[in-house]
Amino acid sequence: MKISSITLFLASMVLISGTNSLYAQRIGTDNNVITTAVPFLAISPDSRSGGMGDIGVSTSADANSIHWNPAKLAFLEDGARSFSLSYTPWLQQLVPDINLAYLSYAHQLDKNQSLAFDFRFFSLGEIQYTDANGNDIGRHSSNEFAIGGAYALKLSRNLSGGVALRYIYSNLTQAAGAQNIGQDITPGQSFSSDISLFYEGERFVMEGGQTGRFTAGLNMSNLGTKIRYTATDRADFIPTNLRLGTGFIWGIDQYVDLGFHLEANKLMVPTPPERDAEGNIIAGRDDDVPFFQGVFQSFSDAPGGFTEEMQEVIINAGVEMWYDEKFAIRAGYQHEHFEKGGRQYATLGLGLRFNVFGLDFSYLIPTTLIRNPLENTLRFTLFWNLHKSES
Repeated sequence: MKISSITLFLASMVLISGTNSLYAQRIGTDNNVITTAVPFLAISPDSRSGGMGDIGVSTSADANSIHWNPAKLAFLEDGARSFSLSYTPWLQQLVPDINLAYLSYAHQLDKNQSLAFDFRFFSLGEIQYTDANGNDIGRHSSNEFAIGGAYALKLSRNLSGGVALRYIYSNLTQAAGAQNIGQDITPGQSFSSDISLFYEGERFVMEGGQTGRFTAGLNMSNLGTKIRYTATDRADFIPTNLRLGTGFIWGIDQYVDLGFHLEANKLMVPTPPERDAEGNIIAGRDDDVPFFQGVFQSFSDAPGGFTEEMQEVIINAGVEMWYDEKFAIRAGYQHEHFEKGGRQYATLGLGLRFNVFGLDFSYLIPTTLIRNPLENTLRFTLFWNLHKSES
């Protein structure tokens, strides 16, 4: 990839990583897409959730709960100690060498509390830098990563709470390359936190001996400081997000469980206002505000009023069928309004579980007529359950 301006490069990386603004432009809508720094934090990292339409706030607990809803960790199986390793080639229709790797570990301390840790590495591939005259001045690999930990505690028999802390590092320019073309660019850094709740109801018996159980979850993720890459440019918001969801687990018989889940999520980031030719705001509110103000402002600042605020809500739905806790089939769907990015797609997934080992994979299928940058996205996840290996 060749660039002659670091500013252009930074903007393009945000668009490519997030895909939503770029995709909205391709479908020709009058979009007002919210973009953030470090959008890799919002990418679904694991194949189980990826196969169910990118849901996870109300599903059963596993090693990847630290990303979707840390509070779920309190409901891990007795004595659970498990690793998960995921890999996702990202935006292969646009750039061949972007990928996301994700490692997580969950450890139940006792029947009421658990810990988890995760590491996320996002590679943006190799960048070829050029000066103002187009001369090659070197190649550098750019990347971002985040490392975090979480704690979950049961507040009652059926309700738990969780918190997570995270350090974020974003080196989009490999500073040496930026300095070579006269730009004072430094890696961006930030800290964030998650606050979450999870409810898992008691299993009840229905007609014919079948069983049912309701679940629900809430996660406010990436509550954290803004990121700055230069001393002169304004700082950028990270993808602070509110996710709400509910689910129903239907025990059809002693072998088959069928789960249905519905979730909604919204970025808690200010919506860009509408401006005139001179840059004056004519609709909406100023989006250059401190982090905490931006979180509260994000629910009432859209230039199009309440209608546009509702357009910013993404709906995800998923279903998961387990047979004898050994084999899973998954499907899901995501709907995002066209004026807010238009990422609309279906997903499919499979899962296998052995005594100590598990394997998941998922596949994304666009449902819009225009070619989607996310088309043919595959995710792969491996699980190791250390507790079962000792039983």
